[in-house]
Amino acid sequence: MDRLRIVGGHRLQGAVTIAGAKNAALPQIAATLLSPYPVELSNLPQVSDVENMLGVIGLHGAEVGRASHSTTIHAKDIVSTETSYDTVRKMRATVLVLGPLLARCGEAKVSLPGGCAIGARPVDMHIKALAALGADIGVEGGLIVASTRGGLKGARIVLASPSVGATETAMMAATAANGETEILNAAREPEVADLAACLIAMGAKIEGAGTHRILVEGSTTWRPAKHHGISDRIEAGTYAVAAAITGGMLELTNARLENMASVLQVLEAMGVSIWPSDRGLVVSRDGPLRGTDITTEPYPGFPTDLQAQFMALAACAEGASLIRETVFESRFMHVPELMRLGANISLQGTTALVRGGAPLKGAQVMATDLRASVSLVLAGLVSKGETVVNRVYHLDRGYEQLDRKLKLCGADIERISE
Repeated sequence: MDRLRIVGGHRLQGAVTIAGAKNAALPQIAATLLSPYPVELSNLPQVSDVENMLGVIGLHGAEVGRASHSTTIHAKDIVSTETSYDTVRKMRATVLVLGPLLARCGEAKVSLPGGCAIGARPVDMHIKALAALGADIGVEGGLIVASTRGGLKGARIVLASPSVGATETAMMAATAANGETEILNAAREPEVADLAACLIAMGAKIEGAGTHRILVEGSTTWRPAKHHGISDRIEAGTYAVAAAITGGMLELTNARLENMASVLQVLEAMGVSIWPSDRGLVVSRDGPLRGTDITTEPYPGFPTDLQAQFMALAACAEGASLIRETVFESRFMHVPELMRLGANISLQGTTALVRGGAPLKGAQVMATDLRASVSLVLAGLVSKGETVVNRVYHLDRGYEQLDRKLKLCGADIERISE
């Protein structure tokens, strides 16, 4: 099992290329099961979650041709409508094949998903959305079992909360339903809008993606398609924190300013400078960091996927920061590990009080999930002495060549393989 060894104290400087968005790529890969025609997806990140999802659709009969960051998927024939636990246990996003399989084949069996241990994250809203479209659906023996009688039918779906996954499931299934579907309280994340753009390229008729109300005209006539995915706003935010925490300057090429407003607001409040460049945006810090309060919220609010990274930054800031986690109830598993490095953090329920300013010192730490892992790397960049981050397979799920990118910008970091 690989680990990362980091010697702190090095100011980062240079350029980092931001990869394609993992959270946009995964539903787009699942969506290719809807169509019997080839779909070319470009700008897919080279991360293990993407490789696992490509493996999943391959088991359903899709032919996958990969060339660097461009992948052609041809699901001409579906050979299986069942996804086993062994297939999905590593990654929650595999539940996204449920809607496409049901829509195309009239039946699907998908094991309840695994993934990061950051909260319950129930699939109830996925199930209710498909039931609203006319599916007979329930959970039996750890499997979500779904079928239709006469196909799916357009409906009005009101989501209990703006769940990204449930919005994507409803939108994909609705493309094959008979009639129009209205999805209310839909997630507004850029990744949802990018999935809609991919589906439209494939032949779907969708309006309103990126707002709380999405309209889908069903009975899609599919066609061959090409789609270039958006860049990863979470990866961009992570490297922005890397520049800020080390007092460095990084150009984030391919980063999209318009998708990061809430993140950049917090950075500026903490004393970080940001400005656009011809290739993306530049993040720099010369003066001291200031503590600030953060509350995670659905987009366009501050993303939960950057909460751990900003907690590491707050630990190095002057004054106190109050961080409230409102999206996942168990997303503070990185706190004990940051405290091993010397961070002063007090937890009460879903709120963390971070008293910054105390110098961090290197130690052995253990990664518990994807974003927690990278928060420990960020803290290690400024910790005195040596930090070793164990179980970095979590990092490989969502960050493309993280250690290499940091090293090229001046970090003293190396991957140790066992």
